[in-house]
Amino acid sequence: MHAPVVINDTSQANANVVLGIVIANSVLAFWFILFSGHAARVKYSSLVGAVALGAGLFGAVYMPTNSVERHNYAILVSREPDWLMDVPKPQSRFVDLRTTTEDDFPRFLGKERDGAVEHVRLERDWDKHPPRLIWKQEIGAGWSAFSVVNGFAVTMEQRGPLQLTTCYDVMTGQIRWSHSVENRHKEYDIGPRSTPTIYGGMVYTLGPSGRLFCLDGNTGESVWKRKLFDDFEIPGHVEYDEVLFGRSNSLLVTDNMVIVPIGGAPGKRVSLAAFDRKTGKLIWTGGDRQVSFSSPRRATLGDVDQILIVNADNISGHDVSTGKVLWDYDWPGESDYDASVSQAVPVAPNRVFVSKGYGRGAALFDLVPKEGGGFDTKTAWAKSKVLRTKFTNVVIWRDHVYGLSEGILECVELNTGNRVWKGGRYGHGQILRVNNMLLVLSDKGEVFLVDLSTEHANHVLGRFQGLDGKTWNNIAMYGKYLLIRNAREAACYELATVNDTRAPASSVAAKR
Repeated sequence: MHAPVVINDTSQANANVVLGIVIANSVLAFWFILFSGHAARVKYSSLVGAVALGAGLFGAVYMPTNSVERHNYAILVSREPDWLMDVPKPQSRFVDLRTTTEDDFPRFLGKERDGAVEHVRLERDWDKHPPRLIWKQEIGAGWSAFSVVNGFAVTMEQRGPLQLTTCYDVMTGQIRWSHSVENRHKEYDIGPRSTPTIYGGMVYTLGPSGRLFCLDGNTGESVWKRKLFDDFEIPGHVEYDEVLFGRSNSLLVTDNMVIVPIGGAPGKRVSLAAFDRKTGKLIWTGGDRQVSFSSPRRATLGDVDQILIVNADNISGHDVSTGKVLWDYDWPGESDYDASVSQAVPVAPNRVFVSKGYGRGAALFDLVPKEGGGFDTKTAWAKSKVLRTKFTNVVIWRDHVYGLSEGILECVELNTGNRVWKGGRYGHGQILRVNNMLLVLSDKGEVFLVDLSTEHANHVLGRFQGLDGKTWNNIAMYGKYLLIRNAREAACYELATVNDTRAPASSVAAKR
């Protein structure tokens, strides 16, 4: 999950208003100086005041959205505590990621990459059944989330010059193993952005500088690796690669393949590449588009098994076995300040839902079979005012779509795009559907339990402060255990479930 620099859509509208004020002010000042009968010193003072006002308004609106804000934020996250400069020492090397459980959350956005956990039923009353802190501790920088299998949680983090993949014990927070490579991505913010995938006892990771690893899930040792920038002749400098915030895509792992967005320099771009899961050997490439910050997802649509991917400037569907482009849909953007981050969501039997920030909004389109194979696309609806998901993802529940639209939780009818309700300010946080309720992690680290109702807008059932500081990382659940992190700390909380018989224990405050 990538978290690009926040440039609000509303700030562009504010900038336009301010620009109009500055122009009007300038016209009035020009008239006053040339045609009014006031003394020269009065005219001079008016001119100085008009220039100062215009400069102040312009700076207040425009400067935070460009280099100053980005520079200040980069400095903020690069100030890691001294102890985080060292590689953590594992408490034990025994880890079993080959054994799977019903509670597993093995990849970005969960088992089906749909941001949902179906089998857990949470208690609705957090006053009577408050969340209980299991552990909280500092962690290395980065925007990676946790993937969890068999009681072990894997993430990526930055500690000094080292980019790490780390495996933690869910119940204790102890590090069981770590894998390190000397690499420090520092374009605008520090550290890895993608979330590991756990599959078949192996851990698959993609670093921000295009380093692809397959790690032994029991030990953290490297099984195979690829340097994608070398393999695909991608210039390492962002000026040429155009992906300013680094590779942020979480890998799609199938029975025999690891599927990776590639991108690259103009004229040499590859949308997707598939590598042999066990050996790392290249199997196929498909498409010719620059990457976005979204991740591939597998789905059956129109009775065809395919891979969906949001590219920098369009969305495409690819044949699973060959990578051939089956269809594409125009979805304008660039991998810098008009970034596409949110996933394409398959809607059976033949539809795709997409959403985006930066004024784009959301759309639902149909895949229409063509003679000879492939599909045409036909827009069912497209609305720029709903579900402006900056770098969050939506969830679908009973023909409704829920998402953070410019930081405000919104419920929209899936088939029409009509807004049902909008309310609650969570910032650019993350959401996870747990059966019929929604967990919302705000960008200030606060956790909310929200009723997935179409009748009551933003019906908050409970809340607590889970983390401190800017929080953009996605949520993970392992059964009733909530795992959250940001660029400074990580935590595990036990959430009460229906028919839970746990003994009373110390808890964190849960208030309405």
